[in-house]
Amino acid sequence: MRIDECQERLRAEGIDGWLLHDFRFSNPLARRVLGLPADRFLSRRWFYFVPAKGEPRKLVHRIETGALDGLPGERTIYLRYGELEDGIRSLLSGCRRVAMEYSPRNAIPYISRVDAGTVEVVRSAGVEVVSSGDLVQWFESRWDDEQWALHLEAAKVTDSAYGKAFGHMARIVGAGGEVRETEVQKVILDHFASHGVVTDHPPIVGVGPHSGDPHYAPVPGADGVIRQGDLVLVDLWGRRDHPRGVYSDLTRMGFLGEVVPEPYRTMFDLVARARDAAIERVRSAFSRNETLKGWQVDDAARGVIEAAGYGSAFCHRTGHSIGRETHGNGANMDNLETREERTVLRRTCFSIEPGVYFPEFGIRSEVNVFVDGAGQVHVTGGELQTEIFPLLGDWRA
Repeated sequence: MRIDECQERLRAEGIDGWLLHDFRFSNPLARRVLGLPADRFLSRRWFYFVPAKGEPRKLVHRIETGALDGLPGERTIYLRYGELEDGIRSLLSGCRRVAMEYSPRNAIPYISRVDAGTVEVVRSAGVEVVSSGDLVQWFESRWDDEQWALHLEAAKVTDSAYGKAFGHMARIVGAGGEVRETEVQKVILDHFASHGVVTDHPPIVGVGPHSGDPHYAPVPGADGVIRQGDLVLVDLWGRRDHPRGVYSDLTRMGFLGEVVPEPYRTMFDLVARARDAAIERVRSAFSRNETLKGWQVDDAARGVIEAAGYGSAFCHRTGHSIGRETHGNGANMDNLETREERTVLRRTCFSIEPGVYFPEFGIRSEVNVFVDGAGQVHVTGGELQTEIFPLLGDWRA
């Protein structure tokens, strides 16, 4: 985090300062924003305050006086708990509004990293605590040019993995055989490994009813068997094996037959229209230089599905932030599980993945959207899927 850039953001948002705090890895966001080593264990509470103007200030325990060495600013050392509270009041002297990793009513739990008791202590200093959500994503979720390039490299591999996975199913089933979900998983993971891509979890390969579970995970020995006439959902994600690699996360659908039957075709058309409406909502906002919130993107997709009478079948948010983790720390496209009030920032990436889920089957289409520094909107990971691929007929992935 560059202090001058942080202070510029604070002034732009009308916030007097940002109070970063951690206790025994309770706030990974604060640690990452400040660049503290991920494995550096600190056993005592520390605070780092960045005012909108002036020099930052530190508050550390006497046992760990060097906890924040390497960061600029004057250091105050406390020992007793009363000295800790006095130190917090001193850090915040003259402030009225202070940002912390807090979300009112825990509306956005990804940001709520500071415990209620600490918030009470800070409020007792006479300040209003506001959410640091947009500050966090400004420093945590925006990509530089190197990361954008790494994403595009990963997207090529994730895109090409579908040719391997769907081709494997088509060859075996087309010859009268059958294939297990975990076998297709292995095809994908082998393709990743041979192209320098890693992942935090194996991909989802869901056949039939398993495709109707948004977070289904195949288990060896209890996984589904894919046969002729089956619908299959494949959700895969990976990043380049690079210290700054960021994810590509895609979902596509295939059918083990020559002609995709109803209602699969109708439901996929609905989901694709919802996906495209969300993409257009992002494009139109940035073309007009409009401030866009995550909940507004969710509304664009959800409105299409609700208008068709299937709102209850769309049981998850429209999309999530993407970064060094599959689910990043930027704004999500959500007005269901949370009301995402964070702004969709330039140089951030997120998924758009509406779906409908029934006991018999589920349909999802997932793409990634990156808004560059000029406000141009990029959809990555190959061409948009416009229909379910008939894997035993004429298909393309």
